[in-house]
Parts: sequence; structure tokens; C-alpha cells
Amino acid sequence: MKDFGSYDYVILGGGTAGCVLANRLSQDPAVSVLLLEAGEKDDWIWIQIPVGYLYCIGNPRTDWCYRTQDEEGLGGRNIGYARGRVLGGSSSINAMIYMRGQRRDYDEWAQLTRDASWNWDQVLPVFKRAEDHWRGGDAYHGSGGELRVEQQRLRWDILDRFADAAEQAGIPRTSDFNTGDNEGSGKFEVTQRRGWRWSAAKAFLRPASKRPNLRVVTGALIDKLVLDGSRVSGVEFSRGDERLRVSANIETVLAAGSIGSPAILQRSGIGDARRLATLGIEPRVNLPGVGANLQDHLQLRSIYRIEGIRSLNQHANSRWGQLLMGLEYAWRRSGPLSMAPSQLGVFTRSDPSQATPNLEYHVQPLSLEKFGDPLHRFPAFTASVCALRPTSRGTVEIVSPHAADAPRISPRYLSSEHDRRVAADALRLTRRIVSMPALAPYRPDEYLPGARFQSDDELAVAAGVVGTTIFHPVGTCRMGRDDDAQAVVDSRLRLRGIAGLRIADASIMPTITSGNTNAPTAMIAEKAAAMIREDRRR
Repeated sequence: MKDFGSYDYVILGGGTAGCVLANRLSQDPAVSVLLLEAGEKDDWIWIQIPVGYLYCIGNPRTDWCYRTQDEEGLGGRNIGYARGRVLGGSSSINAMIYMRGQRRDYDEWAQLTRDASWNWDQVLPVFKRAEDHWRGGDAYHGSGGELRVEQQRLRWDILDRFADAAEQAGIPRTSDFNTGDNEGSGKFEVTQRRGWRWSAAKAFLRPASKRPNLRVVTGALIDKLVLDGSRVSGVEFSRGDERLRVSANIETVLAAGSIGSPAILQRSGIGDARRLATLGIEPRVNLPGVGANLQDHLQLRSIYRIEGIRSLNQHANSRWGQLLMGLEYAWRRSGPLSMAPSQLGVFTRSDPSQATPNLEYHVQPLSLEKFGDPLHRFPAFTASVCALRPTSRGTVEIVSPHAADAPRISPRYLSSEHDRRVAADALRLTRRIVSMPALAPYRPDEYLPGARFQSDDELAVAAGVVGTTIFHPVGTCRMGRDDDAQAVVDSRLRLRGIAGLRIADASIMPTITSGNTNAPTAMIAEKAAAMIREDRRR
């Protein structure tokens, strides 16, 4: 095995969290930083054009192309589980929606960890620090940071009418989803700059890559951590046919995401000791919570045919429409090629007993059978709704000691009675919104899941028929108190039972945030970098 030298900090994973960590840690010229990423550079044009997610997801050039196990809650189906495999990680292929979640999410984290630094009032300045918001700096938003947040550069009449219908159904309008209370309907804000995707690689890594104390290595597949007694002292990785070992003088920081991070730990002998032994892996630290507690948002796609109002379907299925869309983007960086997958958001409650919104809608002026298929040839819109606080819990488990073998991903969607009930209520609420007078002139006709599903039990089945991931896996290395047997890291993100390693990505979330998860992941990394620098000064 070839010696790759030593660095003060070794970061595993060049996704959102890794890019933030690389930027912040390398700000100190007295330390050396190495970032290892399994994917390649983010220099493909379809990463830069917002609509390019259509070409990036499911493409091994930019996506790990995982699939789940067959899911009982989805009627025995397995589904694609996209995770970014490129600099910028999932921020290079995602929906670009900037969403922090709700105050209650972070207050719950603080309660579960008994660490007040994770509550909303404490993490809000961390969010603001990295932001360059189109509104400018104010009580809730930052200005001059690396991460540009802008309004979308197009509008659709059908989405405005859906917002009108939601208001008629009792859901108010909102102008800002990121104040700690995201109830209402409004336009999603996006991580873009003047019509281009603004990924974590662009925002954080490119400015830092000029520093002499930061080295970025792509095509580096992490095999396992190197343990020296009770301390992580480095990493073994593969690059092509080469096997390499690098040493970490101060700390190794694991930022490979909710699928990659538990898999690396398990290959290193950190996890459920009995299961690892059955795979021929020597157990080093018995942490049964590694790979457990997987949470995700399951989106339930309701599709409605419409008349007398345009949707993207007509444009995308017309050569003339395609030409006009291309020209609009080339000339103005606007129009459908600049759009996120969803433009209109709605946060509301599945029933009045909910203290805060527990549903999120992603409403789209288009429809298709499944991701990757062409758009339907008839005009339609899609109202996808997901339960924000699912109680179902899944697992991520390696199947062998080899890094090239994909782990077994079992989200266990709709495995709890709570989640089945909320799914039925959500589909019923979608029908109620669509029945409002604002949409009546367009004669919406339910194409999916279909009017035959009516009772609670039938609607729970329908949820399994139309449900798919919205790509928000979290929680597989969750943080918690010392007396929590399932906790993997403490509230300062240090691995339990071994020194020299922190985890700083979405896997540490004890509970999923109430919304899209990319912005919270960046905040976690920002906070982790501050902790690492504080501890070094001490």
C-alpha cells in the first residue's frame, strides 16, 4: 500500500458538507487539509444548467445510482435512490431549493442532545453566516456569504391558480419559508446565481481551492478508516488500481452523507459488532446505531389533467417549444431551463391537531409517469406532498467489506400506522385543494393515483403506488446523549468510543428537518468546522 503522506485534517466526501468543511478549515494557514471525493470534477455543463438534474440523476457520471430494497410499504417496489457522486455531491444534482426547516426541528435537537447550541436561536446565525440572500441582510437572512440564494426566474399561471386554491382551502400565503415558521404557500427560493446552479462546490470549494494548504483529490474511493488503538489515525482509499493510505495528524472528518458515512464506518469495524463479524470484518467499536435511524421524506405524486391553461408538457413535447426554451435561457438565463424541479411550495397540517405544519407540497407545472420518463403529451400539473415528520425508520447496511459493493438501503416507508394515516390525510387534502373554485375553470381530472382510492386503507395503498423518495435521507449516524445507546456521535459530532473522528453531514440528524435537507447539511458542516477550530485552540 502506497503512503499518501499526512495532513492535519482529512475530509472524506466532497459533497455539500465536505465543501463547507474544506473552505472553513483551510482558512487557517497554519494547518493542512486534504479533501477526498469518490466522484470527479463538477465541470459538466448539465451540472451548471438548473434543468440538468434530468441528465445528472441516474447517470453514473454524477450519481451513485443506488436502489432501495423491495419496500413492502411501496407495494413491493424498489426505487432509485440518487446521491451525488461528484464535487458538490447532491448539491450538484439536487432541486436547488433553499429550505432550513422549522424552529421546532432544532429545538427538538437541542432537547434530544441536551445541548442548547443546536436550538433555532443558536443555529440561525450559522445559517446566515454563509448566505448571500437576494433580499440582503436582515433578521433572518445573511448578505455577502458564499451561498447565493435567489428567486426563481419564471412563473406559471397554473401554479398561481393552485396557490389561490390553497388559500381558498384555508392555507395562507407566505413570502418567506425560512423564518422558523414555514406555514403557507409561496415560491421556493433556490441556490442559483443569475440562472446558473450555485452548488456547494462553486460556493465554497472553488474559492478555497486556490489556498496552498488545501488539496482536493477526486476519484478517491474510501475503503476504511485506519484505527490506531482507540484513535482514528488515517484512511485507506483506492484511486484506480492504486491502494493508498493517508494519515491525519489532528482529525479525520467523515462527510460522506447518510449512505456513505455509515458504510465507511461499518467497513472499518464500527457498528453492530455481531453483524460485522458475519461479514468477516473485525469489530472494533460496537455502535449498533450506525446505519440505523434512516429517515426520508416520501413524496406522494398526485397528477391532474387540465384544460385551457398551459403546462410544461406542451412545450417539452414540441420542437418549436424546445427551441424557444433554449433561446430564452441562452438570452436571459430564464424560462424552463432555469427552473428547479418544483417552483411552488405549500406547508400545512394534515389535521388540526398538528402543532406545526407536518406536510410539504412541491407543485410542478408538468407530469410524467416516473422520473426519467418523458413528460406526458397532455397538459397537467403534479402536486407532490410529503409527510415532514415520518415515524418510520429504516437502515443502511453494507453487504461485504468491499467499497465497490453498494450497501443495502431499506427506508421502510409507510411501516408505521402514523405514516399511513398521514399519507391518507395528505392525499385527501390534495383533492380538497384541487376542488376549490380557483381551479374549476381548468377542469382538473385526477390521473394519478385515481378516484377509485377513497377509504383510509385504500388511500394508504395508493400512497404506496405513487410514493417515491424526494431524496432527503438523514439520521444514520445520529447525534445524542451519552446515555442514548443508539447515538453514534455526541453533540460536538465526535464519534463515541474512539478519538480522532467527527461526522459532519446529514447522517447526524437525530430527527429529519421539516423541509428540504441541503441547507441544514451546510449548516451542520459550518457548525462542525467552528467546533473543530475551537477544540484545536483549546
